[in-house]
Amino acid sequence: MEKIWLDSYEEGVPYEIDVNEYASLNEVFRQGVEQYGPQVAYVNLGKSITFDELDEKSRNLAAYLTQDAGLKKGDRVAVMMPNLLQYPITLFALLRAGLIVVNTNPLYTERELHHQLNDSGATAIVILENFAHTLASVIDETPIKTVITTRIGDCFSFPKSMIINLVVKYVKKMVPAFQLPIAIPFKRALETGASHDFQDVETSHEDIAFLQYTGGTTGVAKGAMLTHRNMIANLLQASAWAARDFELGKEIFVTALPLYHIFSLTAGAMFAMKIGAKTLLITNPRDLPTFIKELKTEPFSFITGVNTLFNALLNTPGFKELNFSSLKLTLGGGMAVTQAVAKEWQKTTGVTLVEAYGLTETSPAAVINPVKLKEYNGMIGLPISSTEVSIRDADGNEVPLGERGELWIRGPQVMKGYWNRPEETANVFDDIGYLRTGDVAIMNEQGFIKIVDRLKDMILVSGFNVYPNEIEDVISSNPKVLEVGAIGIPHEVSGEVVKIYVVKKDPSLTKEELMECCKEQLTGYKRPKEIEFIDDLPKSNVGKILRRELRELHEKNSAG
Repeated sequence: MEKIWLDSYEEGVPYEIDVNEYASLNEVFRQGVEQYGPQVAYVNLGKSITFDELDEKSRNLAAYLTQDAGLKKGDRVAVMMPNLLQYPITLFALLRAGLIVVNTNPLYTERELHHQLNDSGATAIVILENFAHTLASVIDETPIKTVITTRIGDCFSFPKSMIINLVVKYVKKMVPAFQLPIAIPFKRALETGASHDFQDVETSHEDIAFLQYTGGTTGVAKGAMLTHRNMIANLLQASAWAARDFELGKEIFVTALPLYHIFSLTAGAMFAMKIGAKTLLITNPRDLPTFIKELKTEPFSFITGVNTLFNALLNTPGFKELNFSSLKLTLGGGMAVTQAVAKEWQKTTGVTLVEAYGLTETSPAAVINPVKLKEYNGMIGLPISSTEVSIRDADGNEVPLGERGELWIRGPQVMKGYWNRPEETANVFDDIGYLRTGDVAIMNEQGFIKIVDRLKDMILVSGFNVYPNEIEDVISSNPKVLEVGAIGIPHEVSGEVVKIYVVKKDPSLTKEELMECCKEQLTGYKRPKEIEFIDDLPKSNVGKILRRELRELHEKNSAG
């Protein structure tokens, strides 16, 4: 089954990559600096940093961490900040020092942060001051010994840096009070490290580069161990897929998803480094008017995102007036792309919204549509280079083409396992190295794969499987609908029935209109039995609709 795609993939895409092309991610970084040194690497809030400056600042921070903080190869360091210039500086400093990056969501609650710091065994953290109060409340119950705090304006020159930081703290009041006596400012750490000698710590393929936390297929958040080999493999796979469509050192990437998320990390940091792209970092993509203003400043050629982000942009005044003449590729991942959004995106930008599929556990890319896809096809695409896929039934047997089953993946980008969780690691791997994804998929005769839904989100109506993605795709085709989330709710006769939560684009939208739409496109048991209008759908930090929270909302309202 895994070989089918060869006949239908784009000409020139190699079936195999050579993962030994780089010894470590540090070699990728070093090559990028040597090739593109004086060119701009990142732009954020109007401030830019070159590859050479990134080299110098990351070297200085690495020197501080190893010589002043005393960290040694293999120690874990948490990074808790949104998209700021300080993130890539910190990222590459940690890799150069042989440390393991523990990416941490800045919006974590005390409970979530407490769990991640203890589970990872992180002994140091680099954190934006805006979130330091959360750390302060749990630090005494964690292994953290070193704290480096940074402020939004720290990468700007004086006096602009001081003005930004004062406004953020005292005018906008975005920095809650905190007490962290052991904390050292980011800028001081760089200044101190600059006085030390430093040589990159030697790392190899099997060394862990990232503990990337995820809920996985089930259960509590756990750290996927992504080695240098895993990340290099995915970087080379991405290059095999798309690099020939870009000009080295001349592209501009838009990175709105947070760099601490695996999708953005690989595309906006690693892939961008390899091809010398200038990356426009968006700190707060929810502030759509400001986001649009930033897009006006750069003739961007590549943008990544999730369906909800693209939908929000399309519905924000000013977006459709942007100049899209330089746009070469739009890549959607993280959640299902809907047909309505994909069609409107292509109509507006003239560029196909290419859907891809991956997991934290696969670094993340595993299946992607061809770059030259002429229009949205409803598929996640074909396996990328050096990647095998299999679709299996509940007993682990391969299903015939066109039948539903769980998607299994094997390739050099697949994680080493879950940090300190051998049983859970064993549960997601079979005996020949296939990763069970927890996603229900089908494959057609050309080898293209379509994700039907998550196993855990599947709705069982009178013994029939109903997949929320299908319901959401139908509902979102109504031009009066902005967003929709579908869940299963208990029913005494059929076990479960479908309920949808809908955010209106047009206030005149009625439940009757939606029911009529469903009658035309969905068989009886798939049609929603309950429709509720809502102002906003709950979403994750990268914009995924959280069906779990919708189920909790229904339970709460039902109990009330």
